Amino acid sequence: MKQLYLISAATLIAAIAQPASAQQAPPDGLTLSGSVRMRYEALDGQARAGFGAEDELFSIRTIILAEYRENGFRAGIELYDSRAYGSQPGSAIGTAEVNTLEPVQAYIGYEVREPFGRGTALAVQAGRFTLNLGSRRLVAADDYRNTTNGYSGLRGDIRASNGTAATLFYTLPQVRLPDDRPSILDNKVRLDRESFDLQLWGGLVSRPRVVAGALVEIGYIGLTERDAPGRPTRNRHLHNVSARLIRDPAPGKADFEVEGIYQFGSVRSSLAADAPELDVSAWFLHADAGYTFPGPLKARLSVEYDHASGDGSGRSYGRFDTLFGMRRADLAPAGIYAQIGRANISTPGVRLEMAPTPRLDGFVAYRAMWLAERTDAFSTTGVRDPSGRSGSFAGHQIEGRVRWWLIPNLLRAEINGAWLGKGRFLEDAPNAPRTGNTRYVSIAVTAGF
Repeated sequence: MKQLYLISAATLIAAIAQPASAQQAPPDGLTLSGSVRMRYEALDGQARAGFGAEDELFSIRTIILAEYRENGFRAGIELYDSRAYGSQPGSAIGTAEVNTLEPVQAYIGYEVREPFGRGTALAVQAGRFTLNLGSRRLVAADDYRNTTNGYSGLRGDIRASNGTAATLFYTLPQVRLPDDRPSILDNKVRLDRESFDLQLWGGLVSRPRVVAGALVEIGYIGLTERDAPGRPTRNRHLHNVSARLIRDPAPGKADFEVEGIYQFGSVRSSLAADAPELDVSAWFLHADAGYTFPGPLKARLSVEYDHASGDGSGRSYGRFDTLFGMRRADLAPAGIYAQIGRANISTPGVRLEMAPTPRLDGFVAYRAMWLAERTDAFSTTGVRDPSGRSGSFAGHQIEGRVRWWLIPNLLRAEINGAWLGKGRFLEDAPNAPRTGNTRYVSIAVTAGF
C-alpha cells in the first residue's frame, strides 16, 4: 500500500513540476499557486513518555492558494490537504500530522496606499487566515509541521513614513479536526472549528534602526480559553508582554537578537471542571549573537541561549506556554521528533549556517539542555521526576538540515537529522523511556508552482 502512495504522490509532483510555459496563464488580477511536499520520517530511541520506542511516518501535504487582487482589494482561499500513512503502534501521530481538505484561509482584505502621506500604508483583513507575528515564538503558521495553524477574525496593519509599523488582531484560533486517533489514522475529512471558547488577540509595534541599527519591537498577546461540549480545557486566561531587539545578519557584520516575554494570568491545575485555579507567572528569554563571514560560502556562526520557565514548588504556576509558536527555527524539528520545545528548558547552543549557492543551503547546531525546574516535566517530552532526585541535566542535541533546489524555484529536496544524547534526567526519571539515545531523520521533496 505504501508503494501506491509513493507512486501517486510522485505522479502529482511530476504533473506540477512542469515548465511554466506549459501552464495556462491566469487572468489579470488572479494568481494561483501551490505546493506538494512528500516526506518520510523515522525515529529511534523515543525520549517522550507514553509513545513507542520507534516511529516512522510518510506524509503528503498539498497546498493550493487562489487570490484575486484589484485596486487594493484582495480575496483569497487556501486549501490544505495534510495526510499521513504508515505510522507504527504507539506512534505520536495526531492533529499536527493530519488535517484533510481544510480551507485554512478564506479571506477578504483591502489596502490603502499612502493614506497619511508618502511612505504610509494601511491594510485590513477579515475571515480565515494564517498569522506570523514578530519572532513567531507565540503566534506562527508552522511550516515544518505537516499541518499549520489557522485563525478566524480581523487583522489590521499600519505603517508610518519613518518605518514604524503596527499590527492589531482579534481572532478565534481554529481547532483542528478530527482529533480522535481512529479518524486521524484513516485521514478522515472533518472541517476545523472556531468558537468564542478560544480567543486570541493583541498587537505589535516595531520601529527600525533604533539602537545600533537594530529594530525594536514591543507586543501584547492575550489568550482566553474555556470548556466546550466534549472538550475540557485548562481554562487558560493568559497575558503575554514581549520586547525584542534584533539586527539582521549581513556579510562582514555582527548581528544579534534578544527577546523577553513575561506571561501572567490564570490556569486550572487540571482538565477537571472543579480543579483549583492557579495564578500564572512564567517567562521566556532568547538571546543570540552571530557573525556572517564575507565570501562565497555565506557562512554565519552564532551562539544562542533559550530559557523557558518551568513549574516549581511555589504557589503560582510557572510553566511557560508558547501558545501557537513555532519550534523549528530555534530549537528542533517538529514532526514525529518534537522532543524539544519552549517549556521548562535552559539551553545554550552554537549554530553554523551556510548558503554557498542560490540552490544550496544548510546548517548544523549543537545545544546542551537542562531543566529550568527539576520537579517539572522536561520541555515537551512529558518525562518528569516530582521528587527532583533525577537531577536537571537532560542531555545534548545535535541537529542539522540541508536543502537543495533540484529545479530552481520549482522542485526542492530537503534532509533533516537530529541526535539527542540523553543525560542523567532522561535516563533516570521514573517515567523516562528506557530506549537509549534518540536518532531522527526526515527526507522530503517539495514541488511548487
